[in-house]
Amino acid sequence: MNRRWEVRYLNKKKFRIHTLKRLLGYIAKTKAYVALAVVLMITSNLLALIGPWLSGKAIDAIGFHSTNFKTVITLGIWMVLFYIASSILAYLLQRVMIHISQSLSYRLRDDIFTRLTMIPIRYFDTHQTGDVVSRISYDVDTINTSLTNDVLQVLTSFITIFFSLTMMIMISPLLTLVFAITVPVTVVFTIYRAKKVRPLFSRRSRKLGELNAYCEEMLSGHDTIKAYSQQAWILSKFDDANEQAVNSYYEADYQGSLVGPSVGMVNNLSLSLIALLGALLYLDGAITLGSISTFILYSRKFSGPINEMANIFSEIQSALSAAQRIFALLDEAQEKPDLSNAILVQPPFESLSFDHVNFGYDPNKQILHDVSFELNKGETLAIVGATGAGKTTIINLIMRFYEIDDGTISLNGHPTVDYTRKSLRQMISMVLQDTWIFGGTVAENIRYGNPHATDAQVVQAAKAAHIHDFIMHLSHGYATVLQDGGANISKGQLQLLTIARAMLSTAELLILDEATSNVDSNTEQAIQAAMNTLMQDKTSIIIAHRLSTIQNADRILVLDHGRIRESGSHQSLLQAKGFYYKLYHSQFEGI
Repeated sequence: MNRRWEVRYLNKKKFRIHTLKRLLGYIAKTKAYVALAVVLMITSNLLALIGPWLSGKAIDAIGFHSTNFKTVITLGIWMVLFYIASSILAYLLQRVMIHISQSLSYRLRDDIFTRLTMIPIRYFDTHQTGDVVSRISYDVDTINTSLTNDVLQVLTSFITIFFSLTMMIMISPLLTLVFAITVPVTVVFTIYRAKKVRPLFSRRSRKLGELNAYCEEMLSGHDTIKAYSQQAWILSKFDDANEQAVNSYYEADYQGSLVGPSVGMVNNLSLSLIALLGALLYLDGAITLGSISTFILYSRKFSGPINEMANIFSEIQSALSAAQRIFALLDEAQEKPDLSNAILVQPPFESLSFDHVNFGYDPNKQILHDVSFELNKGETLAIVGATGAGKTTIINLIMRFYEIDDGTISLNGHPTVDYTRKSLRQMISMVLQDTWIFGGTVAENIRYGNPHATDAQVVQAAKAAHIHDFIMHLSHGYATVLQDGGANISKGQLQLLTIARAMLSTAELLILDEATSNVDSNTEQAIQAAMNTLMQDKTSIIIAHRLSTIQNADRILVLDHGRIRESGSHQSLLQAKGFYYKLYHSQFEGI
């Protein structure tokens, strides 16, 4: 049992050291500024450390019977000059550290966001958006604050401690022995508290991420919450999450804050012992008053940084916990790379086929079972079935958002794994049920389907999607800026914008995943007619619950629990009076 604990402890220790090394690796990318910071830090501290020595000399120049005022004044002036120079250099050092910390924040956020664009979609299926956003914002800011203030203070403290200790040994080795007792006590106590406090800060970061995730989830469903009058329920859930976050903050900060006062008490005890022992040595003639004064000043500078490091100990623990969460995300596996000899998809589109495909999001739970079908150029394939039958899963596999377990998916006669993902996806245009509108003008959102499209082509696509008249009634027409995901326009109008975007795309394969679910029947029919005209040379895959929208499809696949139950045209499936027949008539009963 003890051996197992020891292994776990050593693994955690190695992980913390590895985290610290990675952070230092980011800092090292600004080598010139780091070098400048080191020079400024050492010089500033050395200038400040000269002050106590000059102070002692000035005190010794003051005698009981005569005082060398010229020496005292000269030493006083030098003290002022050294302290002013030290303060100026400390100011410059702070500016340099701010630049280093901001560069670190920029690189971390850039790397995080880059990684998020490269990791598989599977990651977002298992991690809440709010928690991911918390890592980009809160965790990076925590590291930034710690680097700007805490790391600078720690490094400065090490320099101060080293030179102060050196000067104290030169003045009186005997008085320095006092710290041989108090310093080990301080170090042992701080290490002991570190083991206790570190998990609390990890929990604090995790609870804040959970709170952010809950807020993001509830705000995205604000309309539904209002409609069902569930404000009281979500408030109670928020209060619970908020209380957990506050309690984790309190516990971490409280336990971390115990270190500073405890170390301060030990340091004050050491100063009392120094004063007592110094007085005895002075009475014995072994040391001068100036040397005692200088030693006490250096002892303050020696013990002060120890106390300061103990006070910022909790903040450094918080920064390391934040860094671990960030690096955990950065270490997420990328989307499986393309084959080393992957080829580009060469237009035009000719065919798409599934050959005995099996797939499951969870290895222990298969979703698709032995799915086989073929789609040729110019055809329209409709996929229908109950919720959870596997319709959207087929689209995910076509796009290679996920890799199949068994079988083959081929495009133009080649397995899709032989192609680069980018060229494969550029052959496909998608319109999803969940509309995505980014912050930009109406024209920019439509042109997203074809960045090189002219203004005339944008207008033509909007007219074909029956959204042009609505756009012209907006405050600035096509130049109207859409914000907050297009919150100021209706769901149906958002859907029409995304349909116009797809119409503008030059991709030869069009996928419509419940694309017309947010528009009324009349508009839906008009859009279908427009699409039939504009996409004569394109191949389409349509997923729809409304069976009335796919009656003209060349072929209809009927999925049931991940298996193709039936396949054929609308009329042939009705005549077969099978699963599709029952599904179709269930939608029109009572109409």
